[in-house]
Amino acid sequence: MLIDTHIHLDADEFDADRDAVVARAREAGVGRFVIPAVDVRNFDRVRELATALPGSAWAAGIHPLFVDGSKASDIATLRARLAEGGACAVGEIGLDGYVEDADPVRQDWFFVEQLKLAREFDLPVIVHVRRAQDRVLKYLRRYRPRGGIAHAFNGSRQQADVFMSLGFKLGFGGAMTYSGSTRIRELARTIPIEHIVLESDAPDIPPAWVGKGRNEPVFVARFAAVLAELREMGENGADEVARATTANARAVLQL
Repeated sequence: MLIDTHIHLDADEFDADRDAVVARAREAGVGRFVIPAVDVRNFDRVRELATALPGSAWAAGIHPLFVDGSKASDIATLRARLAEGGACAVGEIGLDGYVEDADPVRQDWFFVEQLKLAREFDLPVIVHVRRAQDRVLKYLRRYRPRGGIAHAFNGSRQQADVFMSLGFKLGFGGAMTYSGSTRIRELARTIPIEHIVLESDAPDIPPAWVGKGRNEPVFVARFAAVLAELREMGENGADEVARATTANARAVLQL
């Protein structure tokens, strides 16, 4: 059974057919889902969805692109939610250097405060690292949470090695299905399999065969096949990838 380690199942894009989306994924062998919150306003919805899906899990956090609309008191709200128990991780948190008008100082403050909560509750973190790998690593080295997942990883091999040394798995999904994503595909091919997890990030980061359409968790099964092909794992490669990445997800998130 495959685990989609990152799906925004609460997104509006799934309102019309959420049950069908889940059913398609399960039929393809994607049986478990990790649903991360991105803002205090969707904490309840994310937990409700994960609780309703057998074997699934939720994480709570404030995404770096939501911090401009967040208050310092939201950290206390997050702490209270984590104290209730049940979260598999603090996430989605992190830093984003891609959006030009984002406030890096504010992002840093919220990231650090959430890393402190991860330390306090001994939880792994699900980190957003878009064009911010070295900044993220600086804070991970300083605050040392209990590992986690570097979501949609697209850094260098040297940066990947540091994440792995800090107890992180690296998330791969739709981006590696594009032939032009040479760096991501090379990382997926060469990083030790014990450090890889699969994710959809649905409805975002659709694979090459979808183009600009909506991403879905059903595609995680094809991601396993793509990864096996990149790694030249042979006839049963997709099954081997499924076993390995599922074990990795269970280990890092204690699923």
